[in-house]
Amino acid sequence: MQKIGKQTVKFDNTVSIISTASIVGPKEADGPLAKYFDQCLEDEFWGESSWEKAESKIIKETVNTVVSKSGINSSDIDYCFAGDLLNQCISSSFGLRDINIPFIGIFGACSTFVESLCLASVFLDGNAGTNAICAASSHFCSAEKQFRFPLELGNQRPPTSQWTVTGSGAAIVSKNGNGPYITNITLGKIVDMGIKDANNMGAAMAPAALDTLLTHFKDTGRNPSYYDAILTGDLGYIGKEILIDLAGTKGYNIKSNYNDCGVLIFDKETQDTHSGGSGCGCCATVFSGYLFKQLQEKKYKKILLIATGALTNSTTSQQGESIPGIAHAVSIEI
Repeated sequence: MQKIGKQTVKFDNTVSIISTASIVGPKEADGPLAKYFDQCLEDEFWGESSWEKAESKIIKETVNTVVSKSGINSSDIDYCFAGDLLNQCISSSFGLRDINIPFIGIFGACSTFVESLCLASVFLDGNAGTNAICAASSHFCSAEKQFRFPLELGNQRPPTSQWTVTGSGAAIVSKNGNGPYITNITLGKIVDMGIKDANNMGAAMAPAALDTLLTHFKDTGRNPSYYDAILTGDLGYIGKEILIDLAGTKGYNIKSNYNDCGVLIFDKETQDTHSGGSGCGCCATVFSGYLFKQLQEKKYKKILLIATGALTNSTTSQQGESIPGIAHAVSIEI
């Protein structure tokens, strides 16, 4: 393991992603990626008495599923890196409190899943363990309740708003295995361009995605054509177009092989999700379902996954603060 350039780590003993799992809610089940998920729920409560409890159940069952699919005994898993959007990461900590594996709760807003992959890779390549779980979750109803308005108020959503994905994605990374491999990670810096609209997260996060993208190319000496696909996590339609334009001003044309998980997970024309998907579960489920399948089938051999996050909460928004953005990138190759 060595640091290259300013913010990138290159792994000498490459870390393998050996299994993934994903569970999504009913709206995601009606989207174009439904066949790639392990389980699609019929309602947002899933038999629980609150949305928060339902989200905890979703991440718990997703982690149980990924362990089962991996064929690795839970006693042989050294760490679990997991997080979500709710205060103090209660979905992860409550959902995984019986897991009996050393737990590292993390928060990177919607960038949490890739942040977990980054941290787990450093641990394993640094000989601090052999196997680790990486997981993240979000829930539309609990997120709206905490960050914007309770659904009972029936507030109108502006066209720039995104739909928080109800779901969880999990991956097991290991020092053993036959790939796909995590070969590089580029950790992002906080970027704040003064956006204050909590209903326009794509615009708030796109500058951070640009900063990490440019840094990754500079640190590694790569360019967009090196990858079969470049995916951001949660920019949605508006943030995606902003990133394309911003990258173009810096001399990088990413139109041909770039897309966003928030664009992929919903059908804009039939599902009325406005600017697309967002939330920790967005990048986590799209990767753990759709993208991992493309890698396994070698339809993609090299991808750059850049998860973006808005580092805000309801208090800062009410106090008139701007929205800082963050983006972490992971290079995954066959």
